[in-house]
Amino acid sequence: MERLQKIIARAGLASRREAERWIAEGRVTVNGKVVSKLGSQADPFKDSIKVDGKRIKSAAVPLYYAFHKPPGIITTLNDPEHRPDLTPYLERLGQKRRVFPVGRLDYNTTGLLLLTNDGELALRLSHPRFGVSKVYRAKLSSCPTSEDFTRLRQGIRLEDGMTAPARARVIDKLKTNAWVEIDVHEGRKREVRRMFEALGYFVEKLVRIRIGPIELGHLPLGELRPLSQSEIKSLRLAVGLLQLPRTSADHRRNHAVKKRGGHQSRLTKQFAKNPAS
Repeated sequence: MERLQKIIARAGLASRREAERWIAEGRVTVNGKVVSKLGSQADPFKDSIKVDGKRIKSAAVPLYYAFHKPPGIITTLNDPEHRPDLTPYLERLGQKRRVFPVGRLDYNTTGLLLLTNDGELALRLSHPRFGVSKVYRAKLSSCPTSEDFTRLRQGIRLEDGMTAPARARVIDKLKTNAWVEIDVHEGRKREVRRMFEALGYFVEKLVRIRIGPIELGHLPLGELRPLSQSEIKSLRLAVGLLQLPRTSADHRRNHAVKKRGGHQSRLTKQFAKNPAS
């Protein structure tokens, strides 16, 4: 038995957070009965689990893509307001390669968006507890001061609380404005824009150029590319889903530490028996 949101995420239909929202909205049934309680469990091999009346199937192969999101696109596969979304871009992959976006980018924000059917990886990349870095480049209405950068490092108070410390630097100072690079680790709605607005700056353009170890690079606007095996491995390492194998140097270092610890223990016992006067 497994939690429904985990089953749905592993099937490649949505992230766990999105699956939880579907369950709360009553869109999920198990053996013909609507299940709206979070934490409900089912057997993916025995039970008939449906989302919006369609039975889900487990994803056979994990898929991972990088996408360069254009402006004016909603980061979803089904927008209730019928605004432009990701659907036409993902249709290129075909029905057998169904993926969903990891986190979101604002309507007018461009840049790197990761797409996958790996629900556990998506959850960890999106959750602030795992501290995955997201790097943006923002074109601001004017150049920030050193005091502004200090405030960013200390955290900015927004209406939903203090932000985590963020690192930022000027990368191009223009006549009337400036391009700034900022590194954040949270996933709040419109967080980067709101942080700069709180400092008194208007964000004219915003581009995400990196998520963890994955870079946007020269990927053209509106294009997809599959992640390489080394990129997938680096992502899984970043969120603790993969551990580096121990090297012989690690074993020698651990052995030396244990040996020193054992030697110290013997000295401690000897000192206890024969304390110095």
